[in-house]
Amino acid sequence: MRLPVRPWPAFFWRMIKRRAPTSLFGRSLLIIVLPVALMQIAVTYVFFDAHWQTVNAHLTEGLAGDVAGVVQTYEEDPTEANLKRLSDRAQQTLDLSIVLEEGAILPKGRRSSLFVAVDNSLRKALTDRIDAPFWFDTGRYPAYVDVRVKVPQGVLRIIAPKDRVFATRGHIFILWLTAATVLLTGIAILFIRNQVRAIERLAEAAEAFGKGEDIAFRPHGAREVRQAARAFLAMRARIRGYVDQRTALLASVSHDLRTPLTRLGLELALAEPGPRIEAMKGDLAEMEHMIDEYLAFARGEGGEAVELVDLRRLIEAVSQGAVRAGAKVVVTADPDLTASVRPNAFKRALANLVMNAASHGEHIEIAARARASGGVEIIVDDDGPGIPEDRFEEAFTPFGRLDEARNQNEKGVGLGLAIARDVARGHGGDVTLDRSPLGGLRAVVRLPG
Repeated sequence: MRLPVRPWPAFFWRMIKRRAPTSLFGRSLLIIVLPVALMQIAVTYVFFDAHWQTVNAHLTEGLAGDVAGVVQTYEEDPTEANLKRLSDRAQQTLDLSIVLEEGAILPKGRRSSLFVAVDNSLRKALTDRIDAPFWFDTGRYPAYVDVRVKVPQGVLRIIAPKDRVFATRGHIFILWLTAATVLLTGIAILFIRNQVRAIERLAEAAEAFGKGEDIAFRPHGAREVRQAARAFLAMRARIRGYVDQRTALLASVSHDLRTPLTRLGLELALAEPGPRIEAMKGDLAEMEHMIDEYLAFARGEGGEAVELVDLRRLIEAVSQGAVRAGAKVVVTADPDLTASVRPNAFKRALANLVMNAASHGEHIEIAARARASGGVEIIVDDDGPGIPEDRFEEAFTPFGRLDEARNQNEKGVGLGLAIARDVARGHGGDVTLDRSPLGGLRAVVRLPG
């Protein structure tokens, strides 16, 4: 079977996308640094190709011409007196040091220079100007170039300053270019970091608000970021106003309903005992419980402060209610396991899950453990009838009742799971349902680290 060939442009861009930075800071830095780096490479290449190498070529040609003139002048009169005059003149006018090594031969090898282009240029210039065998070394001495030419009397050794061969100040240009690049990149990093920090603080404020926390936040940064921050603050104020209005409304309704319910309770307490009176008392107790549930759901315990709590102690306190209801509870938790939560709200959410399990099962297992990815996980298992998997999300619907799947709790109003999930999400976590190994329902509470 022949595999389809991927178009190379699409594959190329897909590979770049996978390897590119994912953070805004990394991408912004790449947008600035990459063009600067490409520009610096282009400028450096043009400098070396069009300027530095051209200058070096002229310098090496000049040195090769001087060396050729010295060799030719010596070969015309190879006497010691002529060599002395030639050496003095070359030292004064050409800045060359000339020595005759009688009976010597040319070296076989030489030390490689850091600048190969200089060696190539000097070799070409000497080859064009000198017919005799020669040898040179540009790397042995830091400030000099050693050129040796074979003559009948031995080897004519010529020492020339290195600036006669190549532009020794060329590296200064590269140094300044690199220093400027580092300086500008550092300034760019500071500015980008300042702008990204404003976005990060906006994200932190939004995340804290989602968890029910109230942190001080002031818009800053670029104009667009400040505009987004002001929009967030306005949205937060509207949501708080809505929540406060809803809480106040339900609190008022609860207060207004409690007055006639209190009068009814007094009337029933003074009435003659009987089956109808007991039934009415049961209905009245259920109405009071429903009002408490509505108010708890609306309030959400959002104003409570976050504290570090001992999870095992909290779970054991919650499990006592299930034990009193007749269920057998097994708690498995690390005694050192802690979590930062709003104690009353989280205790109420966990109690809803445990009491929900006690209402539909006889055996309950509660386990708490630390997660490998960070945070904690609390698992509540029961051996009740369970809920069909396709109705797990429906079970979290406020006021939802799954009567055909589980026995109806006569005091329940369908808010237990909704309150538990609302509290967990208010802490940045979640509550999910699954099939329990005990045969019933498993409720999993996950909290972030």
